[in-house]
Amino acid sequence: MNNALEQSREEEISAEMAQEEEQALRMQLYMLLAQMLRAEPDESLLNQLRQIEAQPDDASPMVKAWAELRMAADMAKTDELADEYHQLFIGIGRGELVPFASWYLTGFLMEKPLAKLRQDLQILGYEREDSVHEPEDHAAALFEVMAMMLQEGIGYDQQKDFFQQHIGSWIGRFMEDLMVADAARFYRSVGQLGKQFMDIEEAYFSMMT
Repeated sequence: MNNALEQSREEEISAEMAQEEEQALRMQLYMLLAQMLRAEPDESLLNQLRQIEAQPDDASPMVKAWAELRMAADMAKTDELADEYHQLFIGIGRGELVPFASWYLTGFLMEKPLAKLRQDLQILGYEREDSVHEPEDHAAALFEVMAMMLQEGIGYDQQKDFFQQHIGSWIGRFMEDLMVADAARFYRSVGQLGKQFMDIEEAYFSMMT
């Protein structure tokens, strides 16, 4: 009996550790995508991306996306990345892409999706920092919120509600647009990684309905 109880407890601990590791990896990936969508990668981040380990025997879409991001980082130069980021997301008047939920959901900025997001952020206790000037429904900001929820151990149901309400409804289209944008070179790999991760998140949140 004691051996069975000990084995059961060991299995529980092992499952808890695996779950904690999974949540940590999700948080790190959300933060990485947020960082690359908030601004072009600096040399320090590029060097980190260049250290991504290849897994040649693994042909999964996510592993391929990581490999493409590493290759893109190998070829990237910071001054060219600054120009690419500007053309994609800033431009003169606006960039080639508009990375805001309201734009993708309504065709306009500062619309109802943003108002609903602000209500939900208030409930969660999150506020926009004074140094951030763009609306809260920017893709980078939404990924930062998901990362904070994971870091703070906010539960599955709240994560799911936030993701489905404010991210899953549009982010896949944005990532697909990023993968084929005329100005995108390095950022095509960011779009690919983002699309694969969002597909995984969609499956994760639909798995336990």
